[in-house]
Amino acid sequence: MGRGTAAGLKAAIFGILAFVALFSAASPGFSQTPAQTPAGSTPPAQVREMMQLMQAPEVKQWMATQMAAPSAADSASQNQMSVLSGLLQHARRHVSMVSDAAMTLPSQIGNASSLFFGELAATGWSRMIAQFLAIFLLGAIVESIARYAFRRRRRRLVQMAGMHLTPRVVPALIFAAATMLALFSLGWPPLSQSVAILCAVALIVQRFTICLGGVLVDLIGLARAEEERQGVIVPIMPSRAVALFWYRRSAIFVIYFMLGWAAIQSMEPLGFSPSARLFVGYILGIGLLLIAIEAAWSRPQKDEKRGHGISWALTVYFLLLWGLWVTGFNWLLWLGIYVLMLPRVLAVSTIAVKSLQQTEASFLASRRIATVLLDRGVRALIIAFAAIWLGQLLGVGADTMAAGDKMVDKIARGVIGGIVILLAADLLWHVVKAYIDGKLLGMPLDGDATDEEKAKHARFQTLLPIFRNILAVVIAVIAVLMVLSGLGIEIGPLIAGAGVVGVAVGFGAQTIVKDVISGMFYMWDDAFRVGEYIESGSHKGVVEAFSLRSVKLRHHRGPLTTVPFGELGAVKNLNRDWTIDKISLNVTYDTDLVKAKKVIKQIGQTLLENPEFGPHIIETLKMKGVEQFGEFAIEIRLSMMTKPGEQFVIRRNALAMIRNAFRENGIEFAVPTVQVSGDRAAEVDAAAARYAAHARAGGEPAA
Repeated sequence: MGRGTAAGLKAAIFGILAFVALFSAASPGFSQTPAQTPAGSTPPAQVREMMQLMQAPEVKQWMATQMAAPSAADSASQNQMSVLSGLLQHARRHVSMVSDAAMTLPSQIGNASSLFFGELAATGWSRMIAQFLAIFLLGAIVESIARYAFRRRRRRLVQMAGMHLTPRVVPALIFAAATMLALFSLGWPPLSQSVAILCAVALIVQRFTICLGGVLVDLIGLARAEEERQGVIVPIMPSRAVALFWYRRSAIFVIYFMLGWAAIQSMEPLGFSPSARLFVGYILGIGLLLIAIEAAWSRPQKDEKRGHGISWALTVYFLLLWGLWVTGFNWLLWLGIYVLMLPRVLAVSTIAVKSLQQTEASFLASRRIATVLLDRGVRALIIAFAAIWLGQLLGVGADTMAAGDKMVDKIARGVIGGIVILLAADLLWHVVKAYIDGKLLGMPLDGDATDEEKAKHARFQTLLPIFRNILAVVIAVIAVLMVLSGLGIEIGPLIAGAGVVGVAVGFGAQTIVKDVISGMFYMWDDAFRVGEYIESGSHKGVVEAFSLRSVKLRHHRGPLTTVPFGELGAVKNLNRDWTIDKISLNVTYDTDLVKAKKVIKQIGQTLLENPEFGPHIIETLKMKGVEQFGEFAIEIRLSMMTKPGEQFVIRRNALAMIRNAFRENGIEFAVPTVQVSGDRAAEVDAAAARYAAHARAGGEPAA
């Protein structure tokens, strides 16, 4: 049975029971005693029992409660209808308020005109006109003079500042300073002062918008030129023509918007009602709508057919946003603006930072952290400002969220706080990552580096990547816990549960825990570093990389072995401090050992004077003496001390030089030989001849 059918049946039963109860309470016949009831109208016993039960106070109270409480389906339907009706009533009230303001607008304009022009007449027309002209013109005049003075020094200014955006930013700053000087240095009556402040703010915002847009277009143009010169085109980077198109449309939009904003804000001190200001704003908003639609239809597009479809979709979307604005749904309006504009604004900020990195490489090359702050910081500020502004529109401002106990306030506080925390964590991680990467890339070694510098470099190359990974995990965990705490979730049980789970995982994964802890102590003891050759049991090779639980060893024949730290055990490091290489040679017994020692000493001196081998030799090759007497040779022992890893090449060249020098000086290497004695050769030959003769005769050979 469906929910609607069950609810209907339940309501019908309650209706019948209520009808019976009301009828029984109102009818005099049913209030009589059985003795007074007319003959022939006595009800059955079951009916009398039901009537008595219904007259009980508990039954009446239960029936009243059930009839007053609607069903779940009816309640949900009523809530939906109330929400829709509330939205509709809000839109109707807003439109009615604005339409009523349109009727009273002429009278309000008359009152405002009398106030403003009365103040102008009292102060002096010529003086006020001159002061307003100073605000509008002084900044432009001073900027033009400064621009003319800087025109010949443009290249020098760029070289001094180290950035190409300086020639555009400096004139804008001069314009703002001159405008503010004209505003604060002149005396203003109350109404005129409010209007003058709004005009100055609008002019400065317009000027800086034009300045920043021009800087972005210049950076994109320079970046594209650099890409074409290098032959590498970044897909995200637009062409200068596309950037110039959107720069012009954005400048027109901002100029029109700021003029309208100044006009609407000026209406408040002049006595206009809020509904009148909204009405004027909606009328001026038609201009913004037309600018946006014109930009959507005239924008550069590759596919004309697909571009027309997008243009129609954008037109409908803009009309919908304007409709939401007119009907008073500001939070939906800004949500729609965020959906459309926030990804584009973030993309523009990314393009600006990439262009700045390409065009100002000399300025930002040694400022890696500043570059990260510029990139991630701008993105974080944009997203945080959007979230806080949306919270203000929803009526959950900073003061309300800080002290509010409502569920909406708590949720809004948690969401906005979580966004800010995640943005801060992202910024912190990228700054730390940029710092560590800068340390890794900023320590190049040249041929003049000392052993201590090389050891320090290898230690940094080993430890910094591990430290970077640990920091990433720590920052992520702390950020997530702070976000959950801001949303009202108790993180104490989570931390306790994580501890219990950690203990359980530790018991269940003892090998992994052993590997991680062993790796930490290997790093603490500085047992090996990246680039060193180590041996451990059956494993040996050059250390290529680390993780939290294993080390990667590259064998000298090529294979790469991943060895968990827990299986390493004792480690033999072949790349620390120095190494002694010993060579054993076998010479004949008639060798002049004194002469051999001199020859080997000369070879050691030659190796020491060699520019390729000499810097790596600590103690040159020398003969230590006779090691032992063998069955067929005298074994002599040679040794040399070299830097780790260099002994192999020096040993090969030393052996080749020893062979040539021994041959030139008549020193022979001893080799095993077999000698056969020849004293009874004649007897052997005679016996062989007799044996052959008897064999031919067919007889037995003589003894």
